[in-house]
Amino acid sequence: MVDIEYDEFFKKKFDKIKDELFKLKVKKQIRKIIELPETGKPMKHDRKGTREVYIPPFRLSYAYIKEDNKIIFMELYHKDEQ
Repeated sequence: MVDIEYDEFFKKKFDKIKDELFKLKVKKQIRKIIELPETGKPMKHDRKGTREVYIPPFRLSYAYIKEDNKIIFMELYHKDEQ
């Protein structure tokens, strides 16, 4: 079983989502990531060690720590904020 953590920044952003359909899409992606942690695109440079999935027009950033079998959901941000 994979250990799951949610960063405070992620929790705040997720709680602010008013669109229930979008919230459902995010939850669906979270379930998918939990089943297959290496689903997301691996990031490079200063974001090395993290992965992202695209939920138009947002990106869900997370870290998968294979050694500890842990997923940390870090950020949900608009792609133009990058």
